[in-house]
Amino acid sequence: MLTCRTTTDLVTTYLERRLSWREWLQFQAHLGMCRHCRLYLRQMRLTVRSMGDLPLEPPLEPSPDRLTGGAG
Repeated sequence: MLTCRTTTDLVTTYLERRLSWREWLQFQAHLGMCRHCRLYLRQMRLTVRSMGDLPLEPPLEPSPDRLTGGAG
C-alpha cells in the first residue's frame, strides 16, 4: 500500500502516464481510499490545464518606467 507521501511524489509520473502497471494499480488503490490525495490529484490536473492556457511569448523586460509608473 502506498503512503500519501509516495502517492503525491508519483502524481507527475502518473499524469505523464509513465507508471509501471504495478505502480498504477497501487496508485489507483490509494486514491480509492484517500480523499486528500484525490483532491491533490485534481488540483494538479487543474494546474497543468491552466498552465497550458498561458501564452508562449516571454514576458516583457522590466523597464524603469514600468516599475515606477513614470512617463519618461
